[in-house]
Amino acid sequence: MEKANNNRTWYIKGIKDGIPIALGYFAVSFALGITAREAGITPLQAGCMSAVMLASAGQFAAINVIAAADTLIQMAVTTLVINLRYILMSSSMSQKLDKKMPFIHRLLLPCFVTDEIFGIASNVEGRLNPFYNYGAATVAVPGWTLGTILGAAVGAILPERIETALSVALYGMFLAIIIPGARKNKVLAVLVSVSMLLSFLFSELPVLSAISSGTRIILLTVVIAAAAAFLRPIEEETEEEAVHGD
Repeated sequence: MEKANNNRTWYIKGIKDGIPIALGYFAVSFALGITAREAGITPLQAGCMSAVMLASAGQFAAINVIAAADTLIQMAVTTLVINLRYILMSSSMSQKLDKKMPFIHRLLLPCFVTDEIFGIASNVEGRLNPFYNYGAATVAVPGWTLGTILGAAVGAILPERIETALSVALYGMFLAIIIPGARKNKVLAVLVSVSMLLSFLFSELPVLSAISSGTRIILLTVVIAAAAAFLRPIEEETEEEAVHGD
C-alpha cells in the first residue's frame, strides 16, 4: 500500500510538472501540423505520427522526406540518425533508477523520453521513480498529438499570414534549444555555424543540391557529428566528479 501511494504521489507530481511542457508542445505541434498538411498528410495520419513518435525534429525531417517523395529507407535512416540522442538520454536516465527496478519499467521509460521530459527528470533529486515520467507523459503526449491534429485540420482555414507565422514557431523552438547552449560553449557555437553553412551549400550548389533532402540530413548529421567527436572529444568524468555531480 505504501509503495502504491508513493507511485501515485510521483505520478501526480509528474502531471503537474508536465503541464507547462504540454502547453509548449501544443503551440509547436500546431505549426508541425500545418507543415504536415502542406506535405499532403491528413490530420489523422499526422496525429498518429505524433502519438507514436513524439519527436519534433524527427517528425519534421520525416515530413520533409515525405514531401520530397523519397524512399521509406531514407525516412527510416533519417529519423533513426536524428533521434539517436534519445538512446543517450535513456542510458543516462537509467542510472537514476533503483537497481531493483522491474524490467517492465526499464522497457517503458524510454518510450516517453523527450528533450523536455528528460530535462525535468534529470533534476529529480535522488532516485527516479518511473511514475514521475509517466505522469509528465500523460499530459505531454496528448498536448503534442492534439496540437498536431488541429494544426493539420484547422490550418487549412487560417489566413495565409497567420499560417506562415505559426510555421515559423517550429524554427523558433529549434533556436530556443540551440542558442543558450551555443552561448555557453564556443565549440558548440562553431559547430552550429558550420552546420548551417554546410546545409546552405548542400541546398544551393549544383551537384550537392541534386541530393535528396533525406540523404542530405543523414550525410550532414553523421559527418559533422563524427568530425566534432574526433576533433573535440568530451573528456570523461572521474569517478569522484561523477559522484559529486549526482
